[in-house]
Amino acid sequence: MLNKEFFKRDTLIVAKDLLGKIIVKNDNGIIYKAKIVETEAYLGVDDRAAHTFGDRKTERNKIMYEDAGTVYVYQTYGIHFMLNFVTQDKNIPEAVLIRAIEPLNQFDKISLNRFGKIYNELTSYQKKNITNGPGKLTKALNIDKDLNGNNLFNQSFFVEDDNSIFNIIIDKRIGIDYAQEAIDFPYRFYIKDNSYVSVLKK
Repeated sequence: MLNKEFFKRDTLIVAKDLLGKIIVKNDNGIIYKAKIVETEAYLGVDDRAAHTFGDRKTERNKIMYEDAGTVYVYQTYGIHFMLNFVTQDKNIPEAVLIRAIEPLNQFDKISLNRFGKIYNELTSYQKKNITNGPGKLTKALNIDKDLNGNNLFNQSFFVEDDNSIFNIIIDKRIGIDYAQEAIDFPYRFYIKDNSYVSVLKK
């Protein structure tokens, strides 16, 4: 299990170091395991793409002002949940968005969560798109706002280390057209040649 000191570091470093790590979720006795293959860093008060840009503090984003290793789950368009891990020291409101994962087990459960049918019944398109996006992966792992404000240091939801070796691609973040100069910040990281990455570098 990754400890608090792992997350209590520079957010860009944490975002890169989370690649290849394994999310473990105990969902009423069902143990999900999935490799993190894509992340985005959000650098708080100076980052127009971050919820806490300008040191804004709201009911939604207040979790970003909590301790490193706190789980921040928010909802977009009233539909999709987004999974983030808070970084840095308390009151430095930065976080890493988990943007894509590679399922390692429970393929039927994940498929039922996403599409309402078991894995072997999925089309090739559905298999390719099962967890290759932030809203997709939360649905696949049955993650919602019940996790918001929890931390990553318990047996029900945590991240464990992994010794896999891979190359990292650095690119711009996605879906932040409102963020002016921050659109071009190279704060997205993903594992090269991993088929579960959401968008490949052009």
